[in-house]
Amino acid sequence: MHRAIWMAIATGAAMMTVSASAQMTGVPLIERTKLFGNPTKTAGQLSPDGKWLAFIAPRDGVLNVWVAPVDDPGQARPLTAEKTRPIRSYFWAPDSKQILFVNDKGGDENFLLYGVDLATTTQKALTPFEKTRVQVVGTSDTIKDRILVGVNNRDPRWHDVQELNLATGALTPVFQNDGYAGFVTDDQLKLRIAVKTRPDSGVDYYRVVDNKVEAKPFVAVDYEDADSTAPLGFTQDGKTLYWTDARGRDTRALLAQDIATGNFTTIGTSDRADVDNGLTNPKTGQVEAYSVYFHRNEYVPVGDAVKADLAFLKAQEKGQFYVGSRTDADDKWLVMFDPVTAPSSTWLYDRRAKKLTELYTPRPELVGAPLVAMESIDIPTRDGLSMVSYLTRPKGATGPVPMVLLVHGGPWARDGYGFNGYHQWLANRGYAVLSVNYRSSTGFGKKFVQAGDQQWGRKMHDDLLDAVDWAVKRGVTTKDKVAIMGGSYGGYATLAGLTMTPDAFACGVDIVGPSNLFTLLKTIPPYWEAGKQQMYRRMGDPGTSAGQALLKERSPLTYAEAIKKPLLIGQGANDPRVNVAESDQIVAAMKAKNIPVTYIVFPDEGHGFARPANNIAFNAVAENFLATCLGGRAEPVGGALASSTAQVRAGNVASTPAATTAAPSGD
Repeated sequence: MHRAIWMAIATGAAMMTVSASAQMTGVPLIERTKLFGNPTKTAGQLSPDGKWLAFIAPRDGVLNVWVAPVDDPGQARPLTAEKTRPIRSYFWAPDSKQILFVNDKGGDENFLLYGVDLATTTQKALTPFEKTRVQVVGTSDTIKDRILVGVNNRDPRWHDVQELNLATGALTPVFQNDGYAGFVTDDQLKLRIAVKTRPDSGVDYYRVVDNKVEAKPFVAVDYEDADSTAPLGFTQDGKTLYWTDARGRDTRALLAQDIATGNFTTIGTSDRADVDNGLTNPKTGQVEAYSVYFHRNEYVPVGDAVKADLAFLKAQEKGQFYVGSRTDADDKWLVMFDPVTAPSSTWLYDRRAKKLTELYTPRPELVGAPLVAMESIDIPTRDGLSMVSYLTRPKGATGPVPMVLLVHGGPWARDGYGFNGYHQWLANRGYAVLSVNYRSSTGFGKKFVQAGDQQWGRKMHDDLLDAVDWAVKRGVTTKDKVAIMGGSYGGYATLAGLTMTPDAFACGVDIVGPSNLFTLLKTIPPYWEAGKQQMYRRMGDPGTSAGQALLKERSPLTYAEAIKKPLLIGQGANDPRVNVAESDQIVAAMKAKNIPVTYIVFPDEGHGFARPANNIAFNAVAENFLATCLGGRAEPVGGALASSTAQVRAGNVASTPAATTAAPSGD
């Protein structure tokens, strides 16, 4: 059956189950380009002086930074001119005279910092070093012409702190770093706190005075609280330090520490989820609201400063909302609304007038498309935990349909509620899509995270199997029609599913997933040095015989010969986190046992596929792979592969594999 499936893909045969296709009759197919192509506009930010709107948009097919007057957003002009690698992260200089952005080369994650003058569009490399990854250490609301950056060009493990003059580009050494994980600065751009991890995976916090670190920490945090307890930043006057803190409790709370007395005051707590720093006043740095994200994100006002604003925004009933940038005068906010069943939209909020003005929709081509709702649910585990999860069903589905278990990466991250291009894409193809916050996922308290310690391929995988059983028992799907798919840890989970539980899934799609945990830890980037001991504690210590045995036992590569269901693998050749050797190894092991596999490598990508042409190409192969395996719909591959840099290193991917069951929608 396995070989027959791949013969069907190669010859273009359409294999569709009644449950996957019949219930989609009359529902237009949404083209991949509408979901995964360049957005029209995205990532808007107001300039601190309130005069400009910046955003990311295509220029000659590549995402670049544009600017427009806030009062005339139609008069936009491009500032940057990247030709190959899309810009995905940028921010305003404090003086509103420049846009600062970072970019890497081919996905190597050696991000360098660049500045572009707003008036002249002159671009300057601000950290012109090779094999260097820049960090922004500190910015100020009152010092507008300088910022602090960290660069690891001297020692790749540690970031030295330097002061960057934004006008001249001059870098002035501030602190030579020989072992600190990070720093906290104040509004005067002074280093105030140095962070250092301990061999036992705890974290110590040291005061810094005149750029000298004190000998003893003023706060010591044990491993159990290390992830949840950390300083967030100072108020502008430097008298208050905000912390997230889980010491003595399970979920993370928001605290304020009086610097003069050392006393702590609790600002916000939640028994269900961790508290995050939400909204701070741009003039004072005081927290005015915090966020709690259990099923959905919710803002909780602190005092009355923004209480009426948050109530007004919620009352608009445009969907879940997020407050983005705020001007220095705090008279204008940028707000994003996400209705899920329609594309999100970004609005300018005038606080004084209590008025919203729509600025853009990132994907206007999805307006009117057959998008579907997302359900937030709680799924129990076999040992008594509860997993916040998200389910999307195909439009019109009334009974069991094939399902894709879409596993998030990290694993120390989380899935959330909102518009999700992958959920919409797969649901439009006829599948239910289930995303699960399995143990180790963050945001639900420290016990839930630590329940996943040394449980890769065991209890963490049991959680995924429990989620599938839940979906089967509730009639969402049938046990024989479930695929597993994911990136990074989600890719590992895919490989674990097909090797350690070879009968549990119908097929799998692995994107940049590790197959050998020993070699994964051996090849992590040098700048992960500070977190290395914590990773060892969570996964297994490669420096001990017991740790080596554990890592081998939990590595999918160990069980590669057990694979008997179809597997598709995608990998970036320059991935610094999950080296290309991780995919190479398991592909070689499968070939040695004559087990079919399709393996696609992108030579200009890293940990995931940043270039839309490459992402679309892989998804084109993936949806035709799933159509053959699960019986859903698929848009033909067409010219997607030829438009990308994809290298098919194993398997046979035809240019037009599977037929569709509906014509693409023409909005």
